[in-house]
Amino acid sequence: MKKPSLSLTGKGYYYAFLAGAKRILENQKELNRINVFPVADADTGSNLASTVRAIIERVRPNRSFKITSRAIAAAALEGARGNSGVIFAQFLYGMSAESSDSAEMSLTRFGQSVRGAVRYMYEAIAEPREGTMITVIRRWAESLASHKDEPEEAGGFLKALTRAQARAVEALQETRHKLEAMRRANVVDAGSKGIVLFLEGMLDFLAKPSHKKLPSASRPFVDIEPVAEVPAGAVGRRYCTEALVKPLPGAGLDTDAIRREIAAFGDSIVVAGSPEALRFHVHTDTPADLFYRLRKCGHIVFQKADDMLRQNQAAHARKWPIALVTDSTCDLPADLLDRYQVHVVPLQISFGDRPYLDKVTITPDQCYRMLDELPEFPRTAQPAPQAFEGLYANLAQHYDSIIAIHIGRKLSGTYSNSLTAARRVSQRTGKTISVIDSRGVSGSTGLLLLRMARLVEAGRPHDEIVADAERAVSRSRMLVGVRTLKYMVRCGRVRPIAGLAGRLLNLKPIVSLNEEGETKLLDKAFSQRGSLRRILRRLKAAVRTEGVEEHCILHAHDPAGALAVAAETGKVLGRPPAFVLDISPAVGANAGVGAIAVAFLLRQ
Repeated sequence: MKKPSLSLTGKGYYYAFLAGAKRILENQKELNRINVFPVADADTGSNLASTVRAIIERVRPNRSFKITSRAIAAAALEGARGNSGVIFAQFLYGMSAESSDSAEMSLTRFGQSVRGAVRYMYEAIAEPREGTMITVIRRWAESLASHKDEPEEAGGFLKALTRAQARAVEALQETRHKLEAMRRANVVDAGSKGIVLFLEGMLDFLAKPSHKKLPSASRPFVDIEPVAEVPAGAVGRRYCTEALVKPLPGAGLDTDAIRREIAAFGDSIVVAGSPEALRFHVHTDTPADLFYRLRKCGHIVFQKADDMLRQNQAAHARKWPIALVTDSTCDLPADLLDRYQVHVVPLQISFGDRPYLDKVTITPDQCYRMLDELPEFPRTAQPAPQAFEGLYANLAQHYDSIIAIHIGRKLSGTYSNSLTAARRVSQRTGKTISVIDSRGVSGSTGLLLLRMARLVEAGRPHDEIVADAERAVSRSRMLVGVRTLKYMVRCGRVRPIAGLAGRLLNLKPIVSLNEEGETKLLDKAFSQRGSLRRILRRLKAAVRTEGVEEHCILHAHDPAGALAVAAETGKVLGRPPAFVLDISPAVGANAGVGAIAVAFLLRQ
């Protein structure tokens, strides 16, 4: 019988890591179920699963422990997700930084590297809390570091790892009583359990190596679907915010400066990584302000900001059995989105290689400011099908059915991606998910959503709401008065020569959408006042011929002008608009600063 080895190679570490990752992937739903700290948002299993999956997809084994360790650490920082994922990634980075350059690691060297990595992990967390995964990792690492190389007859690595695993299990059981959240829910800490499962998988592989059932990038993974069955807890800061930051050309990352900036915006802060790549996690109410401050500190190549309030409401405090979903180009005031618990999937808006999430990590004010500051004109991209699929899979666990309405398919691929995801999740769960093409954008989509939300509130059945919305789409109108052609030229919608002629003539085009949802030039004027008169003339004609059920005013960074238009439309219709709102950055950038729109629904 082959005796246990006294050292660990890069390939041995890699395959042991895969075995540990497999345990996390297999148990992610259970980890989600018991997730109550720091926020009961039922995503610890999903976050750890996403983190290890990124490593599986990106890393290939090398004989050298150092090379493999570096690759795992780099992939972890790139793909880390959530508080638990970022902490785990920082520990892996610490292991890489503390390991020697040799191809194999003895027990002594391995113990020293994991013990040293604990310091990196603690330093990354603004307020380390014992009784969580950091305690479990520390106790495991301390146990390994306490053993010197033993004679081969003593079992070497395997024996030391077995003792260390027992210390980790003890620490896990203690988490049930350490913090109030776990005591109240009578569960162990979810992140800690994830780590113990991971270490257990590693140990089992090293005891009886078998590559047959290890996960690989070429095989499908267990679906990552949040499961929420824990007691509801109060949500503090609203957005679980993360980013991957890399240095600007010719500079390094000032980790301390970035940490100071983040500290002013929230809590649950973890800053992991190195001067070459930094990953941070923070809970904040103002992610857009945070990213605007950080734009000069480094190149933000990835960001996310999950709405924990809406996640918590879906799991614990839903108002109605039907969930409503839209995208960020649907303009509706935040108080109405909150009242009706609407789930919003943001489009991406990018200035060159700087990506932002529409309305979440960039505000209209910031967008228009950057339009004038930066040479690049922003580009927009629809959410990926995976973004919708994850949301629908989550909502399907808590709602009887789901209705989504999106920007017109002639304007964006958002509707198509949402529909594709809805069909997949519906087939898998049996839940009804309807996706509606608004054939519009901004306020016209917002008015349709508001009508749907009121029917949901009134207790109308799913099919009736969908049928009503599809009829209402044909009665939706929007008239956009463009102040300047400059921005339409920059985005490519108007040829430069035509834009020059328009500016010389002081042309003010009035843009609308046809019945198929395609942009069309409806009218033109030669002054801002003339543009308003022509819009009001068309609104009056609609009142005479069909009647107007409801209307709203949208503007691109011109609140005073919008209020003036609202006063005029109020005279025409005999009532104020449903709302006056700054238009979505993803839409407003194309219309340009100063654009004002009137959206309305015709009567049936």
